[in-house]
Amino acid sequence: MNSEERTYDEAYRVATLYYYQRLNTEHIAKEMGFSRPKVSKLLNYAREHGIVDIQVFDTRTRLSPLEEIVQARFSLKRVHIVPVPSYTGESVWLERVARYTANYLNQILVGHQVLGIAWGTTISEISMHLIPKVLIGLKVVQLNGSANTALSDNRYAADILQTFARNYQASVQLFPVPSFFDYEETKRALWRERSIQTILKQQQEADVLLYSVGAVHAGVPSRVYAGDYLEPSDLEELNRQNVVGDISTVFFRPDGSWADIPLNRRASGPPLNLYKTVDRALCVVSGSAKVHGLHAALEAGYMNELIVDEPTARSLVKAYLPEYVASDGEVALF
Repeated sequence: MNSEERTYDEAYRVATLYYYQRLNTEHIAKEMGFSRPKVSKLLNYAREHGIVDIQVFDTRTRLSPLEEIVQARFSLKRVHIVPVPSYTGESVWLERVARYTANYLNQILVGHQVLGIAWGTTISEISMHLIPKVLIGLKVVQLNGSANTALSDNRYAADILQTFARNYQASVQLFPVPSFFDYEETKRALWRERSIQTILKQQQEADVLLYSVGAVHAGVPSRVYAGDYLEPSDLEELNRQNVVGDISTVFFRPDGSWADIPLNRRASGPPLNLYKTVDRALCVVSGSAKVHGLHAALEAGYMNELIVDEPTARSLVKAYLPEYVASDGEVALF
């Protein structure tokens, strides 16, 4: 037995004693001849490698007041507001949201589904916290291209998609096209190719879509704005068009309109109407700079399920739901 197999076997035995027999770490250490720090390390290993699948079930008959406000106002099927202190900063907000999402995916994903993924900073963070689970027949499909003039080989998105596929032992369908084409006619011609049509069909047939809302000046920068995906002239055009965010590199205004934005005719992401038709359109958002884009996407119905950190959710309510804001400027929860 090699060292990895030995560690796995020890972690399995420790987890069985801890979760099934309800022994504490001191008793397990004595029984197995380990130190208590080693027992704790093996329990962490068991959780990180999918030996233990921990699920948290909310048995309340109602949501928290803040969740109720957001869900009711925007007609969402479900909303998850992740508790995190505002003073910790946006990097911590994102990490906590990513960890929550990674755990939640293990609850909702099942075998023989199609999971459509839009690459980006938020989804990359989620991929770092995935918990191994075998889902037979799961297919992971890339929603938008990621090549640009500085990175033509799709590595960034491919790494994210392949991390998801390895975690669930799923198949993966990459989308080897640019994020933005130089010419509209090039995109139209390529979209007629049968190989591309096959991928577009898989996107349309997805059971679950996992994505975020991008913002130009986010505390944790959105990849499409921080990388070499947009030229200065593109950014100027987005400003003229009053763009407040994007989903899968398709941009939209405060009223949710997107079809007549020139840059979208060169974008490889799917039409935003797709997010209104899928059974589970799961949008994951973290960061105060994304509030305006999140509000526009919510109003337009570009998601039916939302995971968001608590400070961002409160900022959303303060900015757009004045009826819930008290005289001191804080969200009033009844």
